[in-house]
Amino acid sequence: MNSKTQQHRAVNKWVVALVVMLPTFIEVMDTSVVNVSLPHIQGSMSAGVDEVTWVLTSYLVSNAIIIPITGWLAGLFGRKRYLIFSILIFTIASVLCGAAPSLDVLILARVLQGLGGGGLQPLSQAILFETFPRREHGMAMAVFGMGVVMAPIVGPVLGGWITDHWSWRWVFYINVPAGILALFLTLLFIFDPSYIKRQILRIDKWGLFFLALGLGALQVVLDKGERKDWLQSHFIIILSVIAVLSLIAFVITELYVEHPVVDLRVFKDSAFSAGTTIMFLGFFCLFGSFVLLPLYAQELMGYTAFWAGLILGPGGVSSFIVMPIAGFLMKKGVKPWLILLPGLSITSYALFMMSGFNLQAGFFSIALPRLIQGVGLGGFFVPLAAATYVNIPIEQMGNASGVFNLLRNLGGSFGVALSSTILSQRAQFHQTMLSQNITSYSPAFQSAYQHALTFTQRNHMAASSKGALAFVYGEVLRQASMLSFNDTFYVLAIATAAMTPLTLFLRKGSSGSAAAGMH
Repeated sequence: MNSKTQQHRAVNKWVVALVVMLPTFIEVMDTSVVNVSLPHIQGSMSAGVDEVTWVLTSYLVSNAIIIPITGWLAGLFGRKRYLIFSILIFTIASVLCGAAPSLDVLILARVLQGLGGGGLQPLSQAILFETFPRREHGMAMAVFGMGVVMAPIVGPVLGGWITDHWSWRWVFYINVPAGILALFLTLLFIFDPSYIKRQILRIDKWGLFFLALGLGALQVVLDKGERKDWLQSHFIIILSVIAVLSLIAFVITELYVEHPVVDLRVFKDSAFSAGTTIMFLGFFCLFGSFVLLPLYAQELMGYTAFWAGLILGPGGVSSFIVMPIAGFLMKKGVKPWLILLPGLSITSYALFMMSGFNLQAGFFSIALPRLIQGVGLGGFFVPLAAATYVNIPIEQMGNASGVFNLLRNLGGSFGVALSSTILSQRAQFHQTMLSQNITSYSPAFQSAYQHALTFTQRNHMAASSKGALAFVYGEVLRQASMLSFNDTFYVLAIATAAMTPLTLFLRKGSSGSAAAGMH
């Protein structure tokens, strides 16, 4: 064991960072890369909209179940062994997804892919924290953050390009060479630390059962709720009740069982509790905007999937630049909350800028707020992650990382669900309000109608009056949709600004890094 530990310490920390971030980047990207391929998968498999969305839901459900128990599984099997197993399962499942002859096989393969990929985020974060000394945890989180934040941005762009030029199946096949390379590098450069010892533990069966049932039901509710009209659907009501009761039973079980599958006592640390709360709320707002921006560009501005993905690019570049700077400042002694506070403020301002979008916006005016948001994001993720773990003993990093990443992912799922709901409801509201103000005596209506009538008469001589009315109604729908996007961005901006006082709870924890280093 000592020889392995010495080998581990001899490996350059940046080599270790590169090794663990490669599979993590691919796994996180896979949560978004498939989105733009769904219409192609639907056509290829002759499936309905509700059926094909299970390609996304199945992955998210299995992924969410594995993430919080990663630390327990690493202790059970050994971390290096479990990391290799996860990469192998993810890679094999990617091949099965690409070769799937039917939708049912594709969904089953996606479940397997989620089970394999779920452990990669917590494992890589725990390894980074262990490899970098305490005073350099900011730099470690800069590396981790660049992967986790860039992957959802690159995903839609890459997925759109591959789908358009090759086939949706290659969206999965591209994981294979990366997976093989990650396996090879892991075998060479990753070693278990001395404190990780394979243990024969009594399996917490009830904890696993309640966790799987609760998180599975919750993820389906969040993914399908808007489409099913939430509590108007008996399916959603039943799953919501199952999720709530199962998760309550899970918490009670974990607090009293001798060997919990997820050690919830980590929340006794105030810095960790505050940090995970801010991370949940932060990704709640972040992923909401990630979904809204491409939708606005495609549905209202007529952008292709590829160009809509490029709109997210400037934000990715600015985050990529700012994250290492944030890590460097923390290494020099700047308190994490002093970076986090302006980071949240800048992010809120960027979302407020997005709430002013209109139907005449150009590419630059849409991309600029994303660029600014990326700056804020760079000052958000890095210091928050470092401050959250500051008092966590190194032996508990695997467990804490699993909980942290679960809440980060759930925050994103909740944000997407709520943003989609607000968008839909406000669109109906604005459509009703705009329609009430349209009368045959309105000068604006008369002008729009005459313009539409002239257009239809030139192109469609028959039924030109009906065509003109349809044109005006279509414009009303576009305006109502635009206003709903403005409202939703505004809500996200206010929610982000409301989080800033929470950073004060991290002041006490972030000042204790010296003490934490004694663990």
